Amino acid sequence: MTTSPSDSAPGPLRLAVVQFRPEKARPEANLARIRERVEALHGDADLVAFPEAALSGYFLEGGVGEAARSAEAVAAALGPGGPGAPDVVVGFYERWRRRLYNAVAYFEAGPDGYRPLHVHRKLFLPTYGVFDEDRFVETGREVVPVDTRFGRVGLLVCEDFWHGLPGTVLALSGAELLVVASASPARDFHPGLGEPANLARWTRLATAAAEEHGIFVAVPQLVGSEGGKLFPGGSLVVGPDGEVLARGPLLDEAVVEARLHGVRIERVRAGAPLLADLEQMLPHLQRSLRRAAGRGGRRDAAPSRADAGPGADPPGLRGAANGHAPAPIVSTDPGVLDLDLELVEQALVRFIRDEVVERRGFGKVVLGVSGGVDSAVSLYLACRALGPENVYGFRLPYATSSPDSLAHATLALEATGAHARTIEITGPVDAYLEAFEADAPGQRRGNVMARTRAVILFDQSAKLGALPLGTGNKSERLLGYYTWHADDSPPINPLGDLFKTQVWALARHLGVPDAIVHKPASADLIQGVHDEHELGIGYPEADPILYWLVRGYTPDDLVRSGFDAARVEVVQRRLSSTHWKRELPTVAVLSSSAIGAFYLRPVDY
Repeated sequence: MTTSPSDSAPGPLRLAVVQFRPEKARPEANLARIRERVEALHGDADLVAFPEAALSGYFLEGGVGEAARSAEAVAAALGPGGPGAPDVVVGFYERWRRRLYNAVAYFEAGPDGYRPLHVHRKLFLPTYGVFDEDRFVETGREVVPVDTRFGRVGLLVCEDFWHGLPGTVLALSGAELLVVASASPARDFHPGLGEPANLARWTRLATAAAEEHGIFVAVPQLVGSEGGKLFPGGSLVVGPDGEVLARGPLLDEAVVEARLHGVRIERVRAGAPLLADLEQMLPHLQRSLRRAAGRGGRRDAAPSRADAGPGADPPGLRGAANGHAPAPIVSTDPGVLDLDLELVEQALVRFIRDEVVERRGFGKVVLGVSGGVDSAVSLYLACRALGPENVYGFRLPYATSSPDSLAHATLALEATGAHARTIEITGPVDAYLEAFEADAPGQRRGNVMARTRAVILFDQSAKLGALPLGTGNKSERLLGYYTWHADDSPPINPLGDLFKTQVWALARHLGVPDAIVHKPASADLIQGVHDEHELGIGYPEADPILYWLVRGYTPDDLVRSGFDAARVEVVQRRLSSTHWKRELPTVAVLSSSAIGAFYLRPVDY
């Protein structure tokens, strides 16, 4: 890469990667912010690269069409260009030939403004897990580089790069820089990585591709929370020898700058001519690739022994039958639940701040503080995210509530400095039960208490102009161990993807008082009854079982691996019988515009 027309003294390409948090579904506002950032880099950068979906945010569902823009419209909004103006790469939802695409475009700065030099439309549309792209945008069909005033550049979008072939095609086509616009939500905060596991994989992918082909790789990442999906940043620039030249911070917007010296490509390729070796073998590999493509076209056909040959489906991978007991499939070690607690704390603080303030326009939260570990952890996180002056904790005791609950709730509130108020629920609960349902059993009485607390919290949120904050954990949600439309009703929940044992670990990390962390888990709705009594299993035993079941392993897989069969059966029964509690009310679908089935917009749209 060079910024000089002189071959004798080429200068480095001054690259600026912008780690960007877009305003959700507001293309014009985001274009204005992009233009400001580009203009601020006039004279200091040759190329400025923004992430995937920078004009609108990534998770738009059926709102893609409303946010999509043509490449020409984006170019016009980038400004006048002129002397010192850098070229710009931007990821956006594109409207082209009456179709919608997830695209990234290269815009060239000229004396009269910007013009789109090349548009790459995403090839691989993830439709699994939290992703549903294939439903809302069309698939791109080609991979070609673009010749720019700085050299040949290749563009890709996110999952395109997780498949080796598109990057290889661009390198074989002469691209010396790959810009991979990405919006990669954080997944799996394993200890020891210092970053979410998906970002660690991005580092591996970028360094491997750069080393294999002797090219530069830049990965601008989105930041910010979108409906609970947290984009962590961590943008990358990697040199042709695999060296990480620049890395963006986690969770914050930033401009990551790097100098790309083209001579590094020459030196790396001279020492390890892997791309030249690939070019030499390409004709032979193309024959194999055509053969593989032919086999892929037969995947729906039922194979037979007569099919044995180059295009036949191979037998499944299996070991020899040797008479030994089946080997374990998963680990029984509870260490699979370990987290990078410092990073989890940072992510959840950012989540609360983004979802409460940035996305929904509130400055304060209310939450029930029960004296248990879950509400204490939510309280501590909220105070760190918003400041204790913006957090309102409510003690909502009933006549039979444990005195320890009130004392421990007070302990947490005093430790954090949050606003504290006690509202007795005995009167309103008994007014209903004694007048109309005096013989209601304990479980029904407990549900009335839980729903009364939710009513009070929502009313206080209206009074204070604050958003209710949830406190339920993942174990309770998966086991169905909570009161529907009570514990699960707040619109923001920082703990909902943490198992109970992980909440305990996070509580210790945050400094929650030992008296709260170490006491037995209890909803405190029925005197003397703890969670383990009602569930038939403790969280330390249930959580590792849940961990593997929700990853698709069967109860037989777990028992074969060494888990106790009776405990697996208890967990599986509760998990499989409570799916309805984890969904919104079921609505009879009678039209082609039914909310949540056809009319789809994300919660933060």
